[in-house]
Amino acid sequence: IQEKGIHRTKVGAIVITCAAADDITAWCLLAAVIAIVKAGSFVCSLYTIILAVSYVFVLIKFVKPLLNKLGGHFQLDNSVNKNLVVILFLVLLVSSFITETIGIHALFGAFMAGVVMPDNAQFKKKLVEKIEDIALVLLLPLFFVISGLRTEIGLINDLELWKITGIIILIAIIGKYIGSAFAAKFVGQNWRDSLTIGSLMNTRGLMELVVLNIGYDLGILGSEIFAMMVIMALVTTFMTGPSLNLINKVFKKERSMK
Repeated sequence: IQEKGIHRTKVGAIVITCAAADDITAWCLLAAVIAIVKAGSFVCSLYTIILAVSYVFVLIKFVKPLLNKLGGHFQLDNSVNKNLVVILFLVLLVSSFITETIGIHALFGAFMAGVVMPDNAQFKKKLVEKIEDIALVLLLPLFFVISGLRTEIGLINDLELWKITGIIILIAIIGKYIGSAFAAKFVGQNWRDSLTIGSLMNTRGLMELVVLNIGYDLGILGSEIFAMMVIMALVTTFMTGPSLNLINKVFKKERSMK
């Protein structure tokens, strides 16, 4: 969205909002699935799910107001000092530890820690500036390396398996690209914006790889299925740029013809 310069447009705002809602839904569903897998059955997982919901309630009701007060100190001196960074990292680590102890993955706790951070946009920007360099330069490449090492493309070694991979990619595109585009058109967007929204929503990227790695760690996904799903995530992500360029070219030609 930033590369194409549409992050300040109406379409960009719609896509970012939809992607945020999509991620929140995905994390909640993922937490429920992990609870069921670890507990062994849905009935046994209810205790874990209740604990997780209670923890989320405590975070939003009690921890978030405290963090907002800390964010208020930022407004006074307009800087994020070391003590504040330490407190926020402690919230992140403790939240991750609690969700892992409850029976939900630590990543869900980290996600919720991000959700309850102070609402001050300038504060969030300053905090991101402090941590994104090490995250992007060190942690993110390590995550992709680990995902790449786990992806054994050689396991997809016959035509039938490649057919299944193709079907998975096709279903993924129909479900998110076509589904999002028609939903946008249904609520009144023009075809250009609808197809742009569909193309951007079709991008899986990091979120999909995180979910796949968790599924692999829990034993839900075998090596073959994991490789197929990674290929699907890569294909649907890589097709975004060319798809947006094609949409722009087609509608520019239509406009020039008129």
